[in-house]
Amino acid sequence: MMQLINSFGVYLAAFLMRPLGAILFGEMGDRVVGRKNALVMSILLITIPSVAMGLLPTYEMIGPIAPILLVILRMMQGLSVGGQLAGSYVLSIEQSTTLNRGFRGSICDASSVGGFLLASLVTTSVRSVFSAETVIAWAWRVPFWFSLALAPLLYHIVSHTEESKFWEERKDQEKAEKIVREEEEVQTPAFIDLFSSPFRRRQLAGMIGVLSAVSSSFYMLFLWTPLYLSNLRGLVSEQFADFMTVLVVSTYIVTLIFMGKLSDKFPHRMDLIRIGLPGIIVAAPVMFTMFESDSILGIFIGQIQFAICLAVVQGGMAAWEVELWMADPSLSFTGVAIGHNLASTIFGGTMPLVATALFYKSVEISSGEEDLFDLISHSLPALYLSFLGCVSLTSLSFVVRHPHDVRTGEKKIRNAMSLERKRARARIRKDTAALEESGASSGGFFSFFKK
Repeated sequence: MMQLINSFGVYLAAFLMRPLGAILFGEMGDRVVGRKNALVMSILLITIPSVAMGLLPTYEMIGPIAPILLVILRMMQGLSVGGQLAGSYVLSIEQSTTLNRGFRGSICDASSVGGFLLASLVTTSVRSVFSAETVIAWAWRVPFWFSLALAPLLYHIVSHTEESKFWEERKDQEKAEKIVREEEEVQTPAFIDLFSSPFRRRQLAGMIGVLSAVSSSFYMLFLWTPLYLSNLRGLVSEQFADFMTVLVVSTYIVTLIFMGKLSDKFPHRMDLIRIGLPGIIVAAPVMFTMFESDSILGIFIGQIQFAICLAVVQGGMAAWEVELWMADPSLSFTGVAIGHNLASTIFGGTMPLVATALFYKSVEISSGEEDLFDLISHSLPALYLSFLGCVSLTSLSFVVRHPHDVRTGEKKIRNAMSLERKRARARIRKDTAALEESGASSGGFFSFFKK
C-alpha cells in the first residue's frame, strides 16, 4: 500500500506545479509573447524533463538522489503542462468562428487524451515485448525516449499556426495608446488583475467547481481504475487492464469529438453540461457495481458507459472555458489556465490518493464480512464522484452567461458576440486619428505622408 501511495505522491508533485505554470505561461500568453509563442515555449520545456527521465541514473548508482531528481523532473513537467493545454484551448478557439468552437475545443481535448492513448499503447507494447525483469531493469525508459521524437513534430505544427486575432488586435490597440500617451504604462501581472475583480473571482470559483467532477472522473477512469482492477482487486491482469483502457479511451475520444460538434448546435453550451452532469452522478455507482459482476464483459461495459457520460459533459467544455474569459483578451490565457489547472490539481491530482484511501477504508469497514464487502467495496469511491458531480451541477449557477456562449444565426446575437472586438477596433481608429492630427499640427512624422 505504501509503495502505491508513494507513487501517487510523486504523481501529485507534478500537479502542484501546474498552477504556477498557469501563472507563468498565462502572463506570457496574455501580456508578453502571445498565445502561439507561449504554447511553443511550453512544448519545448516539457521535452527536457521527459527525455531526462529516460536517462535518469538508478538508485543503485546515485542513491537517494535518484528519487529526488525524479520528483524535480516531474515538477518541471507539471510547470510546462500548466500552460500547454490551456494555451491550445485559447489559441485554437480564438481563431475559430462562433459556429465551430465546440468542435475545435474537443479536438484539443481529444489530442490530449490521444497522448494518453499513445502512452497506453507504448506501455502495453513494452510489457509485451520485454520480460517483467527487463522492464524493471531498463525497458521502462523506452516510452520517455519517444518524447524526443515527438517534440520536433509538435513544434513544427504550432510554429506554423497563425497567432490569435484577439491577441493581435489587443497589441495594436496597446501600441496606439502608448504612442498617444507618449509614456509607457506600468501593467500589473495578469493573475493579479484576475483576482482583483469580484466578478472575475466568482467566475473563476464557478469554473473550478464545474470542472471538479470532470477532472476527478477523468483521472479516476483512465489512471486509477486500471490499477484498481489489477493491483488492488486482482480482477484482471495488468496487461488486460491496459488493453481495456485502450478500448475505453478510443470510445471516449470518438464520443468526445461528436459531443464537441453537437455543443455548437446548442443555444448555450452550459445547457449541454447541465444535461450531462447527472449522467456522471449516476454512472459512477453503476460502474463500480458492475465491477462486482465477476464478468469481464460487465467490467468493460461499466467503464464504457462511464466514459460516454464523461464525454457528454466534456465535449463542449474547452470552448465553454475560453468563452468565459473571451470578453477580455488581456486575461483569456490566464483565466483559462488558472481555472483549469487549479481544478486539475485539487480534484484530479488528489484523485488517486483519495480513491486509494477510500478503497482501504472500505476494506477496513467490511473486514470479516464477505457479503458486506461486496456491497461496500465500490461505494466510497463511487459516492465521492457522485458528490463532486453534485458540486459541479451546483457551481453552474455561480457562472454568469456571456454573449460569447451563444451560437445562433440571428443578427442581434452575432452583434452581441462581436461587440468587444468592434469597440477595440474603434478605439484603435480613434487613437490613430488623434496621433495623426497631433503629428500634422507639429510637423511630425505623419505630416511627411500628408505632403
